[in-house]
Amino acid sequence: MKGYFKYFRNKFFWFVVTLIFAFLLNFLLPRLMPGDPVAAITAKIAQGSTSIETVKEVYKEYEQLFGTDKPISQQFVLYVRNVFNGDFGTSFTQYPRKVSSIIGSSLGWTLALQLPAILVGWIIGNVLGALAAYVKKGWDKVVMPVAIFVNNLPAFGLAVIMLVIFAVQLKWFPTSGGYGFDLIPSFTPNFIKSVLVHYQLPFWTLVLIAIGGQAIGMRSMSIYELNADYVKYARFMGVPDGKIIGYVFRNAMLPQVTGLALALGTMVGGSLVAETIFSYPGLGSTILSAVMGSDYPLISAATLIVTMMVLAFNFLIEIIYGLIDPRIKAAQSD
Repeated sequence: MKGYFKYFRNKFFWFVVTLIFAFLLNFLLPRLMPGDPVAAITAKIAQGSTSIETVKEVYKEYEQLFGTDKPISQQFVLYVRNVFNGDFGTSFTQYPRKVSSIIGSSLGWTLALQLPAILVGWIIGNVLGALAAYVKKGWDKVVMPVAIFVNNLPAFGLAVIMLVIFAVQLKWFPTSGGYGFDLIPSFTPNFIKSVLVHYQLPFWTLVLIAIGGQAIGMRSMSIYELNADYVKYARFMGVPDGKIIGYVFRNAMLPQVTGLALALGTMVGGSLVAETIFSYPGLGSTILSAVMGSDYPLISAATLIVTMMVLAFNFLIEIIYGLIDPRIKAAQSD
């Protein structure tokens, strides 16, 4: 237990250090982008005005409102204080909407799309990879070339192919949106049906992308473990093959669990391509529009969510590794 405590303490220390640096970069990087969002807002508000003084007054008013007239150090202190109070400020591009309201309305769409797609793709991909390594025959000759082909397709390319085939040519699914544009969000049968129909193309696009990489990784790790010395020794000693395979796939799954944790951590940012191609109303589309409009508060809040999810899932997987990986147990006992 003492060795475990030391292991967990070290992981937690580096988690906190990484979080601090990520927090700082999350604040600074959006503010290093070219352009002045306050000037863009002023231009919209003062459109048609011929008075330079009026434009200047409007600009100063919005500078004070968004805090961009303060030194960068004071902006950072204000940013940290507001974040810990759950206040991410007001959006530049969707003024006067609060950033928390924008993220809250779009995050649910992204989680509902990404989380099931990642889990389904991970499960199917690992099963196919394990079968290709153990059964071989047709599985290895058919599944793996298809997996390699899909894995090497760029995400936007696969999304466009799915869109053209199933939406434009076959007209099985709509081309864009999260629900019918003539509907108002509600828990009615018509709205739920519309959401499910619009859900299919982006969901299966993400599933196919996940399957390819997971199948390739699981096959490679399974082949490595099947040829390991402990497998040959166990077979020589007469250990039942079913029990050996259980150990083989348990060991082969460890890197795949890491891949799952990383995929879950980056699922918000990873939704950008699918949501952009299919005009899906999730956080990926929100991040894109925020970047295009130099919306500092919205960019900072969205990237902070992505960063914290990545760090949290990485930390969690390190803890799980410490509990299930015998090699870590042996290292801590030295």
